Amino acid sequence: MHRRQTLALLAAAFVPPAFGASRAAEAPGMSRATAYAFAFTMPSGESLRLVGHAGKPILIVNTASLCGYARQFGGLEALWTHYRDRGLVIIGVPSNDFGAQEPGGAAEIAAAAQEHGVTFPLTTKVAVKGPDAHPFYRWAAGERPGAAPRWNFHKYLVGRDGRLAAAFPSATEPDDPQLVAAIERELAD
Repeated sequence: MHRRQTLALLAAAFVPPAFGASRAAEAPGMSRATAYAFAFTMPSGESLRLVGHAGKPILIVNTASLCGYARQFGGLEALWTHYRDRGLVIIGVPSNDFGAQEPGGAAEIAAAAQEHGVTFPLTTKVAVKGPDAHPFYRWAAGERPGAAPRWNFHKYLVGRDGRLAAAFPSATEPDDPQLVAAIERELAD
């Protein structure tokens, strides 16, 4: 096991397993929460706990099937295909927060993803902004206040240590050199 993976697993052991960071974890004298404190729900009802991917970079993208940026599904799938064997995890998080461009239910979202050839995991639909935002998105907004999602296909890169490594706006294509370089840095030993 690589040094970074070992450190990430040790860090994850001290993070509460809940969907969101507890107030205790934010109290003075306590360690700050990492992305490993959060989980998403899969369409099957199973929990996708980020701690299960400790030591791997995770690209989390809020998606919307009817968005003009939906063409990025193909680029995200290409990233997934190219880097998954090296450890990259991509998670699509459907959201209807911007332009009501993800109005359907789980079946419609799955059908749209299938049309785009998506094989990386997609969660159930959640809010990514405002007071009802999923706890991961509230945490990420706190970690990078100026880099919260402003539209569909915003990308957060969680580093191998569970910390937020980078954020990329919607217009950043999956093959953008800066995004690819950030992924490559996280995959490097």
